Amino acid sequence: MFSLLAATQPAIQLNATAIRVLDSPPAFYSRLLHIVRRAKRRIFLSSLYLGASEHQLVPSLDTALRENDRLHLHLTLDYNRSTRPGPDSPVLALLPLLRAHGSRVHVSLFRSPNLSGPVTTLVPPRFNEGWGTWHPKIYGADDDVIITGANLNRSYFTNRQDRYLHFKAQPKLADYCFSFLQLISSFSYNILSSPGIDAPVIQWPDPSIQPWKIQSKVHDALCKFQASRLTSSLPTHDTVLFPVIQGGQFNIREEERTLSTIFDHLASNRGPTPAITWTSGYFGLYKPYQDLILKSPAACEVIAAGPKANGFYGSRGLSGLIPEGYTLLEQRFMRAVRAAGRLSDQRDDPVSLSEWERPGWTYHAKGGIWLSPSKDSPPMLTMFGSTNLNSRSANLDTELSFVMVTSSQALQQTLHDEVRNLRQWAGPWRGADRKVRLRTKAIVGLVGGML
Repeated sequence: MFSLLAATQPAIQLNATAIRVLDSPPAFYSRLLHIVRRAKRRIFLSSLYLGASEHQLVPSLDTALRENDRLHLHLTLDYNRSTRPGPDSPVLALLPLLRAHGSRVHVSLFRSPNLSGPVTTLVPPRFNEGWGTWHPKIYGADDDVIITGANLNRSYFTNRQDRYLHFKAQPKLADYCFSFLQLISSFSYNILSSPGIDAPVIQWPDPSIQPWKIQSKVHDALCKFQASRLTSSLPTHDTVLFPVIQGGQFNIREEERTLSTIFDHLASNRGPTPAITWTSGYFGLYKPYQDLILKSPAACEVIAAGPKANGFYGSRGLSGLIPEGYTLLEQRFMRAVRAAGRLSDQRDDPVSLSEWERPGWTYHAKGGIWLSPSKDSPPMLTMFGSTNLNSRSANLDTELSFVMVTSSQALQQTLHDEVRNLRQWAGPWRGADRKVRLRTKAIVGLVGGML
């Protein structure tokens, strides 16, 4: 597997002893605050947004900067999500840091070029996020990195379940992530503070190109970035990370290529029946990925958010229909499973769907793939990061995920335990009996690719 993936993706080698798989939002938050507070050189945070209700992280960043005048903070966030209007606009939470620490705070807002020119003024706030967002969740300090699907908002630290992997003292991984974010910052808006103005000043840094015409430049820059980090070295550590960038609007489709490589390898395997677990907080599989599952020789279990565990459950307006829209997509998926003859009463290597539901919690686990060589063995490969593995992630959002391959029995067991912990709140899928209203079907028909 190593040689197949290393042929197209950068390979970062490390030992499994440097990896901690965290299991809960509070554990993630505690570890995030810990690495921030002990940072000496750099803090680099990439998220969809930083919540205005976050009252502990921002003060911790402020304290770290005050106590060390050599420390720099780098934030990469989504433009549209971070500039929603109103007193709770996420961008306003950054003003105190900008005012207090000036040139040592670097804030970049990446804006998808899918909405171009005058059209950007016609689509209202919040709805404009439907055309694509900046989605990677990377939280680093010095040479420590946490890769997750969680954003920087209160619910993600308390009762919104995700995946979280902490890599301790890994300079190669940290430098890769930091360099990736620095590259993206050159195609992003900058935020500055100005004396006497209560709002941030947002500037586009390159007057030679319009911000909605960056597609070819971003494509070329990302291709060069990845190609320069390819290696032909054989593995000397027990674990290897392969960074995978997906940006459909820039014709960067490494996630699709990587998953095809993995499934082609499975198809050529003549050993025991492999087992795969998939998970997504927003389950509406991208059609090519659905085809990979249905045609593969692997038994496949899918864990998706139940309607009440969907982050949009109970929302006002059209967004309140989103959980019902995912029910429709799940119904379509299960019909395709039956048509392919992959249900448990049709095959010994079935495809099954479970729904995660925990009272008072929501489910947001991202990019979740665990691959085991057989049904009775723990995972030796996992994929994690920001992707939802749906059409939106494939075509609209910009994603960074990682494929991790390990020979460490201890880490394999930890990955097995991670899946087991998610399964404890997952039950049989009940979506076949749920009614989907006609207006929901119509909306999914219009904007299904944005879900």
